[in-house]
Amino acid sequence: MFRLTRPSEQRIAAFLATQRDLTFSYAEVGCTRGAPPPGYVLDHNRARLGTGEDTFERAIAALRAWRQSSLGWTSVHPRGAPTTPGTDVAVVVRHFGFWSLNACRVLYQFDESDAERGVRRAGFAYGTLPDHGEIGEERFTVEWHTADDSVWYDVYALSKPGHPLVRFAYPLARHMQRRFARDSKQAMIAAAM
Repeated sequence: MFRLTRPSEQRIAAFLATQRDLTFSYAEVGCTRGAPPPGYVLDHNRARLGTGEDTFERAIAALRAWRQSSLGWTSVHPRGAPTTPGTDVAVVVRHFGFWSLNACRVLYQFDESDAERGVRRAGFAYGTLPDHGEIGEERFTVEWHTADDSVWYDVYALSKPGHPLVRFAYPLARHMQRRFARDSKQAMIAAAM
């Protein structure tokens, strides 16, 4: 949903209420768990956050507080929404002179260790609902590699245009996606310090 002014909290809540009983806007639900399906653009970005367990714990807390998506020009509502499966959120984006409301639902959350590879991972993924400019999923992960004690932020997204305006202005949409990846990594680096 596109708007000329920033939506109020009441407008965002009403928007989310319209999405509550709707299903995802795509058939490949859960696609960020495996190989990407055909027809989607894949974006995979990583940033080193630092080292050690304290950095890992700060990064997990930041991820669960949506710091990776609270960038000034983007925000997640309701503020403080849990990252548990089934939670609906609105991603509010300020574009080139207008605003958009984009509905998403958290698909899965994970906190797992792979002793063989020496990696602990925590994070979650969400998928798009019908009132979103794009179609697809995005997974946010924090990893702690015990071999070198490094901590990484990883954002993995599969998308394609959904709304007709996004299809029409797809080069601008791709610009916004690249900007999001860059700013999201910087936000997580700052949050993990």
